[in-house]
Amino acid sequence: MKASPWFACWLCALLSALVAPTHAADDGPSDEQETEFRQSEVLFTRRIGPLLREKCLACHGDPARALEGGLDLQSRDSVLTGGDSGKPGVVPGRADDSALYLAASRNDLTFTAMPPKESEALQQAQLKWLREWINSGAEWPSPERQSLIHEKYVDTWTAEDGVRAATSGGLSDDWTNRSYDPAGLWAYQPIEPGILADLAARERNPIDVLIEDEMPTGLKPAPRASRRTLIRRATFDLTGLPPTPAEVDAFLGDARSDVAAFSAVVERLLASPHYGERMAQHWLDVVRYADSAGFANDFDRGNAWRYRDYVIRSFNSDKPFDQFVREQIAGDEIEPDNPEAIIATGFLRMGPWELTAMEVAKIARQRFLDDVTNSVGETFLGHSLQCARCHDHKFDPVPTRDYYAIQAVFATTQLAERSAAFLSEENTTGFDEERYLQMRQRDYDQTLDQLDSILLDNAQAWYAERQLPTAEWNEAVAKEKQSTPHRSIFDAARNAVRQGKAEGQFPPRFVGFTPEQFGLDRVARKGKIRLRWELDRYRPYALAVYDGRTPTLNSVDVPQRVPEDRMQNGILEVTCILAGGDPFSSLEPTTPGVLSVLLEQLPAKIPNTIEGRRKALADWIANSNNPLTTRVIANRIWQWHFGEAIAGNPNNFGSTGKRPTHPRLLDWLAAKLIDANWSIKSMHRHIMCSDAYCRSTQHPDREQLTHLDPLGDRYAAFKPRRLSAEELRDTMLAVSGELNTTLGGIPVRPVINEEVALQPRMVMGT
Repeated sequence: MKASPWFACWLCALLSALVAPTHAADDGPSDEQETEFRQSEVLFTRRIGPLLREKCLACHGDPARALEGGLDLQSRDSVLTGGDSGKPGVVPGRADDSALYLAASRNDLTFTAMPPKESEALQQAQLKWLREWINSGAEWPSPERQSLIHEKYVDTWTAEDGVRAATSGGLSDDWTNRSYDPAGLWAYQPIEPGILADLAARERNPIDVLIEDEMPTGLKPAPRASRRTLIRRATFDLTGLPPTPAEVDAFLGDARSDVAAFSAVVERLLASPHYGERMAQHWLDVVRYADSAGFANDFDRGNAWRYRDYVIRSFNSDKPFDQFVREQIAGDEIEPDNPEAIIATGFLRMGPWELTAMEVAKIARQRFLDDVTNSVGETFLGHSLQCARCHDHKFDPVPTRDYYAIQAVFATTQLAERSAAFLSEENTTGFDEERYLQMRQRDYDQTLDQLDSILLDNAQAWYAERQLPTAEWNEAVAKEKQSTPHRSIFDAARNAVRQGKAEGQFPPRFVGFTPEQFGLDRVARKGKIRLRWELDRYRPYALAVYDGRTPTLNSVDVPQRVPEDRMQNGILEVTCILAGGDPFSSLEPTTPGVLSVLLEQLPAKIPNTIEGRRKALADWIANSNNPLTTRVIANRIWQWHFGEAIAGNPNNFGSTGKRPTHPRLLDWLAAKLIDANWSIKSMHRHIMCSDAYCRSTQHPDREQLTHLDPLGDRYAAFKPRRLSAEELRDTMLAVSGELNTTLGGIPVRPVINEEVALQPRMVMGT
């Protein structure tokens, strides 16, 4: 069995934990080359040495501090001698007479319980190892002999115990020192070195070679699909549209070989502007794109369409994927004066967002940080990081400390609609609607002015009915009429006179309103709020972020801009580990970081400054040596063609996700992507020109296929997939001649009756 880099890491850690005989010679055999080892010395090497290091040597073997109780546990002789009590720590062959065992078992009150903390007490399995070691002679082999023991039993121990993963450490020692099934750590392994060179000499497509290597004995692949099937398959895959009759006829009449003719079809489709739309559909699903912000109010994201069109342009131009990643995470830090780079950071704004007067700003802010942390993890690293928000990950080597280290990267990231000039390639048609929206805004203003006049009249009647003095009220109204443009005079005057008064001494909020007037007021006020966002879509702004201190926000009724004093005014957030994910229960502070499980093979240094954090994280994620990023996108591309990914859950490469059916194929695709300068189009070419992709869905021996490839993951036949809702809609419009093929531009939203769209929800603050 070939030892993995993870086992090597674990082995080095374990060897460093071994306790060397610094005070006396080893009592075992002098022949260090002996290959037969006794039970006691094997048990010490595997269990007892690491256990002493983990639980005991901090107090009973640290050269930098005095020995507790005079007990030295660094060698066999010192353990046999014992400490200040004068009793031997270990009596070989007699665990029940050994002070070390009795103290660790916590059953004999004569001895102080060790380790002292109840939470660090030895588990039953560990006590069993200690007892067995003492009763079998308490042998203590030399470091050289321990190395020989490791060499002999490495495979057996790995299979039985798993391996440890080096991380930043969990919230408990048990989590930090736990072991993992090596097979579950496949995603953290470096891409198989030399895999491209190994397959370069093959005449066939390496994809087919790697698939056939995993094909069950006796399973024969299906024949090549017909040309009519292939052009339909490829056209839907790359454009989301059906092929036209002319395109089908041209392909059927192509006199070149099937391979050459189909390769030409693939090239034509990759050059189609609709290719970018189709790939953007996939990507926008991954990042959870929406034209509105979600939650109860579901405010319009007037500028979100510019991020959508950025994604389309990026795929159409075959932008290198590493650049695509960097721009979305830190485009504003990389090229602060480039509108395209600012638009790209709309990725960080795709999560749901709402802040109302009833919302606690700190909770809303934490909700954004949690969302963006998990989104980056799932999108680029194939890890659902939210599992580590409240506790160390239950199954994967992702400690809570890592979760908040990544979150700290975004602690200085603030939300704003940033100025970004329209690009020449952006579709700005349809902007005539802005005039209509401005007319609606004037209508709303007129309605509110009329309602305000009614409220002022009703207020006078209210004072008269209650025979209350009106001098203060009249003075407040007169003052507000002089100084309150485009605001409710009634609201301003009411706020002025209510100070220090009890209810009933100033007019109610909607004094004298009929139900109809109340409804008109609500529709007009909510409509104006929505129009502020909708009008933004016609202006040169982008849904984006900026670096700075966290400002005080009370509402999202108006789009936020980048403040001039962003580096001085506001709160400089210090990210802390949160107990149970509660933003009001801070534990230890943390600094910006990455997934520590990868640090040994891919170091990272994230600055703890206001600016530059996201760029450093983006560079680490988009590094060609990052095994997660390359595998994740290769896995997604495969899924976009075959309907199912090589590794079952594209957002979860952890141990609870489905392991890859063809790990070497996934590594080859990842390595090939890097070799092709991160070109996504090159990946389509390799995949679509493979025999696996071009196979028929009809296998000549269905019984054989059912028996040997029941899940279809051996690719003996092409597995049909259902058309998506978008493909079905566009197909019906295309064949009827009603499809609008204009690329990009502002979104079209269905008209909904305003009284329905703006009706009150049973949600506080809306």
